[in-house]
Amino acid sequence: MGSNPTLGAYLLLSSLLCLLFGVGASGLRLNYYSKSCPRAEAIVKEEVQKLYNEHGNTAVSWVRNLFHDCMVKSCDASLLLETRNTIVSEQASERSFGMRNFKYVTTIKEALERECPATVSCADVIALSARDGVALLGGPHIPMKTGRRDSKESYVDVVEQFIPNHNDTISLVLSRFKSMGISAESTVALLGAHSVGRVHCGNLVGRLYPTIDPTIDPAYAKYLRYRCPSPNPDPKDVVYARNDRETPMILDNMYYKNLLRNKGLLLVDQQLVSDPSLSPFVKKMAANNAYFHDRFSTALLLLSENNPLVGNQGEIRKDCRFVNAE
Repeated sequence: MGSNPTLGAYLLLSSLLCLLFGVGASGLRLNYYSKSCPRAEAIVKEEVQKLYNEHGNTAVSWVRNLFHDCMVKSCDASLLLETRNTIVSEQASERSFGMRNFKYVTTIKEALERECPATVSCADVIALSARDGVALLGGPHIPMKTGRRDSKESYVDVVEQFIPNHNDTISLVLSRFKSMGISAESTVALLGAHSVGRVHCGNLVGRLYPTIDPTIDPAYAKYLRYRCPSPNPDPKDVVYARNDRETPMILDNMYYKNLLRNKGLLLVDQQLVSDPSLSPFVKKMAANNAYFHDRFSTALLLLSENNPLVGNQGEIRKDCRFVNAE
């Protein structure tokens, strides 16, 4: 079969345009709102900064929102839907235990609606706020693409099939990320998000009672039992331990340094060291914070582009909590 010069020229032009405008295979692109809402990304950044100044822990919430939304089928803001009519919120799932600050997403969305009504999706609010949250936590600036649209349904019935549990085996966690095209090394980098924030004692006591997990450093175990004195903490009680005691609100490689000292907080964390195929990645990231940031940035971008709704799919919600009225 002979070559087609016209087709070849078209494909070359298409490739160049994709590089120029940052269009990925997902259909997302950089600066998607440059014409329809030129200040969209600036507004999100401004609101995220204001909320961070008032409530520093919101920065961690923005990152966690991206994880939980994008891991369940699609990056489509299904996580933000509240229970109403036939919809049961994904926030009711046990996997959403401890998540908070959803009300501040509404604050960001309201600012966008005042500037550009019915234009910026809630799914892009999740992505952009995560980008800005990472930066506020001392992490890398991530060139996040936009153009996502919002789901009209909740996936509460399948959340537990998509989001791993903190007590799951690392092989299960790896397989879940692999299904999204995320490699083992990138999974290790993504778990570095556990460098910030805190964990409720209900997710820790299995390693502390009735006997202490022998993989935990003894002095650290003593501290954790002090933070979590009951083997059966009330889920409503504010009892927790910091993921990282030294730099608890900085997204850095201290997470990996702690793992090498047997100070991993969750069972899934410590398994990164005990697995011989993963421990070299832990050591490399522990030794080089810039390398961790680079790997984390790449991995978070992949996660943020997991099967998004684009084009005419879904909708642009006016209120992130509810689907638009038909």
